[in-house]
Amino acid sequence: MFYDPRSGHPLPHDPLKAIIAPRPIGWISSLDTNGVANLAPYSFFNMVQSRPPMIAFTSESMKHSAANAIATGEFVFNLATRPLFDAMNKSSEAMADGVSEFDVTGLERAPCQFVRAPRVAASPASLECKVVHSLQFHDIDGKPTGGWIVVGQVIGVHIADNVLNKGRFDAVAARTIARCGYRDYAELTELFAAPRPDDARAAE
Repeated sequence: MFYDPRSGHPLPHDPLKAIIAPRPIGWISSLDTNGVANLAPYSFFNMVQSRPPMIAFTSESMKHSAANAIATGEFVFNLATRPLFDAMNKSSEAMADGVSEFDVTGLERAPCQFVRAPRVAASPASLECKVVHSLQFHDIDGKPTGGWIVVGQVIGVHIADNVLNKGRFDAVAARTIARCGYRDYAELTELFAAPRPDDARAAE
């Protein structure tokens, strides 16, 4: 089959989010300008640069996380895991201004080193970020879509000792989860390694 997304799709459900999957979940904590902590998951999220490290999340409208990050210039990424799934899912609920998802979910906050926003204490990894870019998306006709992207430079990394294995972060031990489209998720349970073609040359 073939279809042009500009004309809609012929399936009962939009397949694109299932095709571009699995996607890491950007569980973003932030503070609003009144100091109220916000926490929400974004599946349009990824690492976009390594030196210096930068991560990005996108919001399909100007929601609390994007607005807070842009207004305060900072946010925190918290790794979403299978044991934290129910709380993560609850934090996706639309909540009124001034309501903190930390309070609604019962998640404990932990302080950060360089940013004011709290991190999720139970998450095995959190990244403190300063915003370096933010912009609204436009389509091929130049019309604004309503979506926004926020890019943050990672300035602090928190890792729980129990997910470090011989000096490597163990994503299986952390029980990292991913979004897979529709209402589907996946837990990382197995890894395989493979050398790159130029690894042998680099070792010479």
